[in-house]
Amino acid sequence: MSSIVQALLLTTNSIAVDSSALATLAFDDASNVLQVEFLDRTVYQYFAVPRRTYEELRRAESKGAHFNRHIRNRFACAKLSTTHDAS
Repeated sequence: MSSIVQALLLTTNSIAVDSSALATLAFDDASNVLQVEFLDRTVYQYFAVPRRTYEELRRAESKGAHFNRHIRNRFACAKLSTTHDAS
């Protein structure tokens, strides 16, 4: 599945989060892909993320700090194109 198709699939189940760094999260159980949209609208997908890691991020008091400690630089990722990248 291409990353663009994957991105479209994950937008249907994204949730807004209360964070000073993150805007939305989405997780695909079939592929274990975590999608993170930051407040600047940059979107990344992280691969081979266990569902437990996603659930812990959702429950974290500080989602940005939790993301930095437990996800960033620990999982392979890809930056997705966003609408403001094209302008």
